[in-house]
Amino acid sequence: MKTFTNYIDGQWVAPSTGAYDENRNPGKPDEVLGMFASSAPADVSAAIDAAARAFGTWSAVPGPERAQILYRFADLLEQNRDELADILSREEGKILKEAHGEVTRARAETLFMAGEASRLTGEHMNSERPGVEVTRTRVPLGPIGVITPWNFPIVTPVRKISPALAYGDTVVFKPATLTPWCAVRLVELYEQAGLPAGVLNLVTGSGGAIGSVISGSPTIRGITFTGSTAVGKKIFRASVENFTKVQLEMGGKNAALVFDAENLSAAADQIVAAAFASSGQRCTAISRVVVGEAEHDELVRLMTARINEISVGDALEAETGIGPLVSAEQVSVMERYIEIAKKESVQIVTGGNRARSATGGYFFEPTLLTQVRPDSALAREEIFGPILSVLKVATFDEAVAVCNDTEYGLAGCVFTRLIANEKKFVQNVEAGMIHVNHGTASQAHVPFGGVKNSGFGAFSIGPTAKDFYTTDKIVYRM
Repeated sequence: MKTFTNYIDGQWVAPSTGAYDENRNPGKPDEVLGMFASSAPADVSAAIDAAARAFGTWSAVPGPERAQILYRFADLLEQNRDELADILSREEGKILKEAHGEVTRARAETLFMAGEASRLTGEHMNSERPGVEVTRTRVPLGPIGVITPWNFPIVTPVRKISPALAYGDTVVFKPATLTPWCAVRLVELYEQAGLPAGVLNLVTGSGGAIGSVISGSPTIRGITFTGSTAVGKKIFRASVENFTKVQLEMGGKNAALVFDAENLSAAADQIVAAAFASSGQRCTAISRVVVGEAEHDELVRLMTARINEISVGDALEAETGIGPLVSAEQVSVMERYIEIAKKESVQIVTGGNRARSATGGYFFEPTLLTQVRPDSALAREEIFGPILSVLKVATFDEAVAVCNDTEYGLAGCVFTRLIANEKKFVQNVEAGMIHVNHGTASQAHVPFGGVKNSGFGAFSIGPTAKDFYTTDKIVYRM
């Protein structure tokens, strides 16, 4: 069985603890994928020190030269796409088609950010004093702490690491405990692309044991995090002591509003795809459908038919539509919400159970619930799995109010043929990303983020990345 170590200052080094954690295939829990470093605070401190030492040299490298490394990394992603997709499917449970798509998306985002390394500009500002020239430039922020989740263990790290490198920052990377294999392989490819020692550092292990070292470090000048709102709040509180800049991408309870839709069948296709892709384990997954009374029954019928066509099984099998959930704990979470549904007399239209598996994998049936009340936990809390709730409303204004009746504000979509409904939705729904007659898929060059308890700080992806990874410097010159 292979053992994987940390990557600090250009070297693969054993953790100071000497301890390693098993990593298992969620679809076949008896299959151990490898042993990964179980790190201690001392390991994180060593990684932070390495990033700090490398920052002065790396930040002085011309942007186009940094871009060449990212272009090489993008090429390596493509060359190793099949291997990366296989690792992702076996480690996280994402079906192979989606895993390939994730690698492709990571490459696309890297290519955009490589271009940004040459596009970073400043501005010449008019001076109120004759003979004094004023310029505004953007400079690298400093060592960056990158803390990533398990649900997109290829694209989310790349989304954070590639822009940091493009803009001249150095990185300390802490991946999710459940998906260290993807992280190790990514760092190997960044290393192969030609990164100097200390520019990118990887430390694996429990977030509780080592994450606080990153968020509490005065040396780390920025922390970019994707994960739960609860953990995001902890990171924010820890960062305040050192005035550390933060970029937090957190939970979602995204609604699809269906009212006077032009094509209910097309809406059902979009909703089911957005609800159950990645087994519903996406922050942008649709988890609520808010629908008018006149369209409710037909939409439920159409969605049920599509959901029943989704096959649950081995992530590596071509016919599989939903793979395993990432852990036994995630299955237990689904079962807890099904118990809530039963207690509240919610109708379980389809699904609602663990899916049978000869391998003992963590499978759960795609589930559709109706007669869900707006004040139910099913309608307000992030479930993060293959459970979709339907809420019936009488008016469009009521529908908008229901969409906003949650702590989250990441994404939302509306299916309607009426321009007045579209405008009202866009203007009044509290979300960072709005989709009209379209599911909740994002694009590789478009800013991504949320409001309320879904996001804090600069949006990631695209041109807004520089707002987090760089800072202003103003120069007065006579």
